[in-house]
Amino acid sequence: MTDDPATRLEILMDIGRELPNVPSDAVCTEITGCTSFVQICRHGNNFYGTADSAIVRGIVAVFISIVDGKTPSQIKKIDLEKMFADLKINVGAARLNGVNSMIRFFKNL
Repeated sequence: MTDDPATRLEILMDIGRELPNVPSDAVCTEITGCTSFVQICRHGNNFYGTADSAIVRGIVAVFISIVDGKTPSQIKKIDLEKMFADLKINVGAARLNGVNSMIRFFKNL
């Protein structure tokens, strides 16, 4: 990674471009608390997501890469807050609310 905050955001947006399409039979939940429109979708233990902002799509992609293929009980044991904080991505206060909403979604599966 890099120490440059702008480059980190660019990398995050690049990661978001790699999100796979949501299968038609996935169950999707809109994440409230985000300034952007965000859905996290689940098909078994596989997760997908959509967002209408490039940065938020990157955030969704990061979380999905962490939880994909795991059961709800496995996900509850993951310290998602710490893992995201360790990325040192400055997303601002409004997006941080959305990050916390996504974390709550995963912890409440």
